[in-house]
Amino acid sequence: MAVIPFGASARVASIPQSRTAERANNFDALRLVAALSVMFSHSFLIAEGSEAHEWFVRLSGNQCVLGLAGVFVFFVISGYLVTGSYCRRPEPGRFALHRVLRIYPGLIVNLLVCAFVLGPLVTSLSWHEYLGSGKLYDYLGQYAVLTPRSPALPGVTFADNGVGNIVNGSLWTLRYEVMMYAMVLLLGLAGLLRLSTTLFLTALGITAVAFEKSLKPFGDFGEMAWLLGFFASGMAMHFLRPRLSFRWPYMLLALAVLAGFVWLHVFIMLFPLAGAYLVIGFATRHDPGLDYSRHLGDLSYGLYIYGWPAENLVAWLAHGHAAWWQVFLGAVAVAGPLAYLSWHLVEKRAIAWGRRRPTHEAMPYSQSTAS
Repeated sequence: MAVIPFGASARVASIPQSRTAERANNFDALRLVAALSVMFSHSFLIAEGSEAHEWFVRLSGNQCVLGLAGVFVFFVISGYLVTGSYCRRPEPGRFALHRVLRIYPGLIVNLLVCAFVLGPLVTSLSWHEYLGSGKLYDYLGQYAVLTPRSPALPGVTFADNGVGNIVNGSLWTLRYEVMMYAMVLLLGLAGLLRLSTTLFLTALGITAVAFEKSLKPFGDFGEMAWLLGFFASGMAMHFLRPRLSFRWPYMLLALAVLAGFVWLHVFIMLFPLAGAYLVIGFATRHDPGLDYSRHLGDLSYGLYIYGWPAENLVAWLAHGHAAWWQVFLGAVAVAGPLAYLSWHLVEKRAIAWGRRRPTHEAMPYSQSTAS
């Protein structure tokens, strides 16, 4: 579904959820891999103006890039955790507050860094012209309301290719992530947050991918429908997980099924059927050697919001002639520390503040609703 100017393969990571210290699992590690996969794919796009030579494009028979598979992983995890969050504490105000605090504090700082540090460094305008340009405040305003478009900064071009003036192509998914949150909230308020509903939504999302050309007239809702199957399959896994076994033979079978989807050229459309099982099966394990966040914090959101600008910076420093691997490795070196600072100085503190807010006692969550 091509509704963004640099193609559907730039569907970047959905917003990761905060790690819960009460639960030992692999969620943070898997989100980190997904974030790096997005940066990997975008390194080709930013360095070459195209992802045609990206490795997973060839492996998947020109169906998708590795970063798009990372998006699927993010949406599955998000659907699973957000649904669980509401089911454990069905308090609409608290739920909405936590979702806002997970997105906006880190995003606002990112917008300011891009607008007032990266932009002035790269712009061809004088600082006076740059700071006085309406385009600067249009950039801030559009992203503040989670626009799916990619507004440019005044006089800023990072490389001479089709995406050279896009400051942060990763942020467009935020609107659809928030729409998914709103869907969970509305279903919860209506008493419809149950397995049967999530299975219906997963089927609806799969159908939307099959008929994606028909979604364009529906605008944002059409784009949400394209992403729905991945998020809803994560929602379904929240209800199905107690009934499923995640033994390695079954996981390997699901992986074989996913490979079969690649061979049949239905990888994207049917990913929710086997991919969600694999994602949640691996994420709910606990492999202590993968628990990097215990030492560094959850870096996935920071890599998501700083990865593309960091790749832009590397390309600009190389005068638009960096190879994809130079863009990728250089961006990891830049975005990694920024992600660390984002987590420890902004994200973690915002999450902790939200948890301290007074709230009413949680309503009992009936067994009938969860089935």
